[in-house]
Amino acid sequence: MDYKDLANLIFPDAKPISYYEEKYKPRELKEGAIVTRFAPSPTGFVHIGGLYQALVAKMAAQKTGGVFFLRVEDTDQKREIENGVTGIINSLKDFDMDPDEGMISDTDEKGEYGPYKQSLRKEIYQSFAKYMIELGKAYPCFCTTEEVEEIRQKQEAAKIRPGYYGVWAKCRNLTVEEMADKIKNGEKFIVRFKSPGREDRKIKHKDVIKGNVEFPENDQDIVIIKADGLPTYHFAHAVDDHLMRTTHVIRSDEWLSSVPLHLQLFQEMGFRAPKYAHISPIMKNDNGNKRKLSKRKDPEAAVSYYKEEGIPPQAVKEYLLNIANSTFENWRRANPNKSIDEFDFQLNKMSVSGALFDMVKLLDIGKTVISKMTAEEVYDKSMEWAKQYDQELEKILENKEYALKVFGIERGNQKPRKDISKWSEVKENIIYMYEAPKEYDFDKIQGEDAKKVIEEYLKVYNENDDKETWFNKIKDTAEKCGYAREVKEYKQNPEKWPGHVGDVSTVLRVAITGRRNTPDLYEIMNVLGKDEVISRLNLIK
Repeated sequence: MDYKDLANLIFPDAKPISYYEEKYKPRELKEGAIVTRFAPSPTGFVHIGGLYQALVAKMAAQKTGGVFFLRVEDTDQKREIENGVTGIINSLKDFDMDPDEGMISDTDEKGEYGPYKQSLRKEIYQSFAKYMIELGKAYPCFCTTEEVEEIRQKQEAAKIRPGYYGVWAKCRNLTVEEMADKIKNGEKFIVRFKSPGREDRKIKHKDVIKGNVEFPENDQDIVIIKADGLPTYHFAHAVDDHLMRTTHVIRSDEWLSSVPLHLQLFQEMGFRAPKYAHISPIMKNDNGNKRKLSKRKDPEAAVSYYKEEGIPPQAVKEYLLNIANSTFENWRRANPNKSIDEFDFQLNKMSVSGALFDMVKLLDIGKTVISKMTAEEVYDKSMEWAKQYDQELEKILENKEYALKVFGIERGNQKPRKDISKWSEVKENIIYMYEAPKEYDFDKIQGEDAKKVIEEYLKVYNENDDKETWFNKIKDTAEKCGYAREVKEYKQNPEKWPGHVGDVSTVLRVAITGRRNTPDLYEIMNVLGKDEVISRLNLIK
């Protein structure tokens, strides 16, 4: 009996790998086009780090006219959560990052290189495992969980590196006949890779992001096919990335230490290995210490957080691109209205260390993104968010015609308003356009003086005034009440007046809105209309 007979005994129905090589031919893409993938497991919520990887992978493929696909790595079915696949697909959709091919729903996919769910590719993995056994590069292992645990305990006691390798690989040196007899006797087994590596030898590798790295060779005989017939991550990813013709594997740098094993698997199967690009994690400042964003501690670690808060997907993507390429910020400044798709993204310009997550910066980008939207866009997106998360805001926005006027204030001009960074802030930012103030803080002009300013202004207020006439009447009111007509005059001689026209404007602003900082008061008054403005000013008398 030889290895071929053993392989046939283990996988009698598996097709030759030539069948799959023929079925999944090399892609016909232009020279330099790269193929990337986002390959999450449906075992929990999508992490912001996962979205970051997906964005980098999509940008890298898009820039070269390549392909970005979504593969679901669901071979660890014990840990899979309900609606896990749908959650992944919806997260990409929410951020306008639909893949070129791959899973498009829990059951549907698009593309010629599927199935794109690993659990549906069992027969493919078994064909390649069979091929490895035929070559004498993989073997059945009959060790029980208890025996493997016993090996580990002995290694720990002897302070030896743990694992199934060398003299500790009990089944590695069984003869083909011994292996076959055990299988015929019904003994349970898994399939292990027969590593040719030695730990005392080094491998050198050039990572696209990290640069030159050096590791000991892999000498572990890892499991490639589990007892349930499904592959482990290591084996599945090698088979899939080969057959799906992935050119660049973009993933978290926690996988960097697996590079020796993964390169070895590609080499032993006779495949050309993809290029690896290991991304540094997004970090958080925790009382002066840097740590990874935690699923347990940090709500912002979950991609769903950004949707719930109403942070525009565009802002999140721009923020992540800021982290990805330090040149993005200057590019955006020089090209304020260009699509991010036009940015010359470079994988090899990514930072080798983890960037600190900065919510203040993200929300600042959110303000800029929203400031460029039309009133109609702001209305639609606010309403869409409100329907899901804020019934009170939904009710406020029922009168679309009026809401569009509210959102149109100081919008579409050279310096548009930047008071909204996320949709969950909309209600707080516009409520004064729907309700008269309940309390007032006029700042410098208080009490009777404030009332006098309002009385004098009411005498001259005319809703039909243009902006210049409107402001001149505020200057007249300031003068009548004993305040400097111009701020410049006041600054030249502050002892002469108790305040200036700006302080008078503040009284009117606070009386009408309850706030000292708002967008353009002239526009606010026009939208509120004559009756409402007079009614609110009269509340102070």
